[in-house]
Amino acid sequence: MFTDRHGNALTGATPSAKVHYDDAVAAFNIYTGDPVALAEAAIAEAPAFTMAHILQAYLLATATEPAAAEAARAIAAHARTLETNDRERSLLAALDPLLANNWTVASVALDQHNMRHPLDLVGLQVGHLTDFFRGNARNLRDRIARALPFWSEDLPGYSFVLGMYAFGLEESGDYARAEAHGREAVAREPLDCWAHHAVAHVMEMQGRSADGIGWMQTREPHWSTGGNFMRIHNWWHKAVFHLDQAQTSDAVAIYDREVREDESATAADLIDASALLWRLHLAGCDVGDRWTEVADCWEAHADGTLYPFNDWHAAMAYLGAGRLGSVERLLAHYRTADASSETARWARETGLPLIEGFAAFWRGAHEEAVAKLYPARYIANSFGGSHAQRDVIDLTLAEAALRGGLSAAAASLANERLAAKPHSPANRALRSRSRTLAKTTPLAA
Repeated sequence: MFTDRHGNALTGATPSAKVHYDDAVAAFNIYTGDPVALAEAAIAEAPAFTMAHILQAYLLATATEPAAAEAARAIAAHARTLETNDRERSLLAALDPLLANNWTVASVALDQHNMRHPLDLVGLQVGHLTDFFRGNARNLRDRIARALPFWSEDLPGYSFVLGMYAFGLEESGDYARAEAHGREAVAREPLDCWAHHAVAHVMEMQGRSADGIGWMQTREPHWSTGGNFMRIHNWWHKAVFHLDQAQTSDAVAIYDREVREDESATAADLIDASALLWRLHLAGCDVGDRWTEVADCWEAHADGTLYPFNDWHAAMAYLGAGRLGSVERLLAHYRTADASSETARWARETGLPLIEGFAAFWRGAHEEAVAKLYPARYIANSFGGSHAQRDVIDLTLAEAALRGGLSAAAASLANERLAAKPHSPANRALRSRSRTLAKTTPLAA
């Protein structure tokens, strides 16, 4: 019986197939290359190689794209016909709820799996992703904390576990330890773009945008290669740092030269495109017809069913492109969503007020936008993304209060943002604008 690099048995593997599988896992760890194709190469060498099928199914299931999810269901169904060991059966069992859009059930199943198999790096990483996609900061940290003592520095993949822990610490607000672990991870493996981005998140959350630009520039050769799945997201981080410094032209240049250079139709890249265009719009930048191309690409993914976090970003692009009918299509799905799955509940309880609030902001109904977004921001982490990504809700809320002449709300929201990030130039500018508004409309709500 063959094993992976950490001693986990691999049912149905052959020597050459194992090489392809190990390469696929390594590519997955650093989000570079094509792990799906490498898993497919392993399957071509050994059709009964169960873990190669399982890895491929998880890679597709966590893409949050309808077509990929459908392909993952077919692969998982085939994998269940193959011989399996305990670890493989455990991973297959967690796939069932994931592919039924019940992310928390899947995540808890993977919790149990990771407790039994703490050296299963694939299990840890897919579990980490389920925590991210449902916005569970505590388990982003604690899933890795539970497993880390079983690892040692001499084990292959140790740096990746440190990088995941860094991101969990950051999302949990433990910024000093997050930065320390993230820096250690990239020192051990410079191509670990997840650990790199964990440090970028720390700097974003602390309002250290000048430091953030320096961090991105210094390490750019390691995260900006063409085959890096995180490349666009890390460019997004750099653009957001520039926006905090009021360097709008730099952010636009990054959008044109990097974020949409290849007009990627991958959902993760489209999220970054929509979010960056929306932030540019909030900053008063006319982005022209850039919305149209992004809106076109979203049509293949925004089905109102699979993953509401994606749909919300699609709605941003639809609003910018003037496709109000597409926005209403999503809202109609959400208003009639039942409780048959977790993502349906996310759509109805979180996605609906967010899209309604952003739509109100876009048409200039600023008081309505404030009324929708103020309570929605407290539950937005229930449907995924990071604190940095969801910050666009608070940015839009504050801008709606300012543009709507709601001086009391604008001043309070500006104070709140500045308390969280006192070094942020953008937050200082927000407070200045709120004070100017208060002088002209001192009694506004």
